[in-house]
Amino acid sequence: MNIIDKIWQSHIVEQKQGHPAILAIDFCLVHEVTSAQAFDTLRMKNLPVFDTKSLLATVDHSIPTRKNRHEIFDEMAKAQVQKLRDNTKEFNVPFYDMDSDHQGIVHVVGPELGITQPGMTIVCGDSHTATHGAFGAIAFGIGTSTVGHVFASGCLLMNKPKTMKVEFNGQFSSGVSAKDAIMKLIADIGIGGANGHIIEYTGSAVQSMSMEARMTLCNMSIECGAVASLIAPDETTFAYLKGKHYAPTDKWDEAVSYWLSLKSDDGCSYDKTIAIDVSHLQPMVSWGTNPQQAIEINDNIPNGNDDMSRNALDYVKLSINQPIKDTKLDWAFVGSCTNGRIEDMRVTAAILKNKKIAKHITFYVVPGSEQVMAQAEKEGLIDIINASGAEFRMPGCSMCLGMNDDKVPAGSRCISSTNRNFVGRQGTGSITHLASPATVAASAIAGKIVSPIDYFNSEGEVA
Repeated sequence: MNIIDKIWQSHIVEQKQGHPAILAIDFCLVHEVTSAQAFDTLRMKNLPVFDTKSLLATVDHSIPTRKNRHEIFDEMAKAQVQKLRDNTKEFNVPFYDMDSDHQGIVHVVGPELGITQPGMTIVCGDSHTATHGAFGAIAFGIGTSTVGHVFASGCLLMNKPKTMKVEFNGQFSSGVSAKDAIMKLIADIGIGGANGHIIEYTGSAVQSMSMEARMTLCNMSIECGAVASLIAPDETTFAYLKGKHYAPTDKWDEAVSYWLSLKSDDGCSYDKTIAIDVSHLQPMVSWGTNPQQAIEINDNIPNGNDDMSRNALDYVKLSINQPIKDTKLDWAFVGSCTNGRIEDMRVTAAILKNKKIAKHITFYVVPGSEQVMAQAEKEGLIDIINASGAEFRMPGCSMCLGMNDDKVPAGSRCISSTNRNFVGRQGTGSITHLASPATVAASAIAGKIVSPIDYFNSEGEVA
């Protein structure tokens, strides 16, 4: 069996022929946007939470990231946050509020606390739950009604997805990262290329990635239609988890022994396979209105003879055969569940050090959690970022989506380390170009889309 089959099989509570499996769920992460109706379902049916130890809630989507973030001006956002506070208190669900030292984006908080572990099934009412697959877990987003089912039973009904292997071979050039690799995959296979599949990422490029890079890779799997994605756990995984708050302590060796069994058997099969050599990959940048519409930074916008491409170009105000490089920008953003971790803060600060961003650029750098913020402060990254003219803000989803104060104005063009560039995603009428944190930082300095490669030495470090 492959690793996907092994984890799936070990979580089947009951399977009747011709019916969905009753699948056991090990952990459910909760945020303010998709949980209210699930709690209402419990209340309406007079049901308790099945296991409060298998839930963790925090606020991320709707909260402001300005310094006085406790004052929420948007009434809907304010109501969502208060509702989560009330619901977690009523149902005794662990909750990390602002200033708890652990508040942040669910997909940043779970791994940094050691909640996310190999072999688990993890769900959340959020499409980018695939992030947690970096640890060798099956993790996926679910709808609000299904969140209620998990609250009440610790299970859900689900048909087994198909399996897909994506092999990233070779090693990255300096200045190229996991964000570029996943954008390349999506550009190659399209937004529906992995529909109905769980992806296993393998290959030498994946093996050499840090855990934070692996999380970036898995995070965007949903953008090519995948249900989930994962990477088999290895020594990199174990080193990251050891000593984390929720990680095993006295049974650590026993846990590692089990985790080592979570690998695909030689000769196992997949429903689909693809291989990509990243050795000559250049930084990727999106040009359109979905993550499939992306090219390497030195390429020109392709001649897509279809309505989707024509509509995208009309919206972003670009043309066929136009170079994406040197496109003038107004805004820049580093953050989100895709690239809001400490490594992302480090590379951003390294590029910005002793430099100034372009005068016409507004650049927000937003940590994915209070832990990331504290580490960035300890390392002096916040001072470096602010000295450049960028603004380091408080933790949250921020400018990834227009559900809080942080929005790109209509007609303005932003280069962003986020995961989606849908029409109006960052604010009504906004234009988004997806890229890695390194590309975002370099472009903020230039005031236009540029490659970050010149900032790196041959060892892959910012010179």
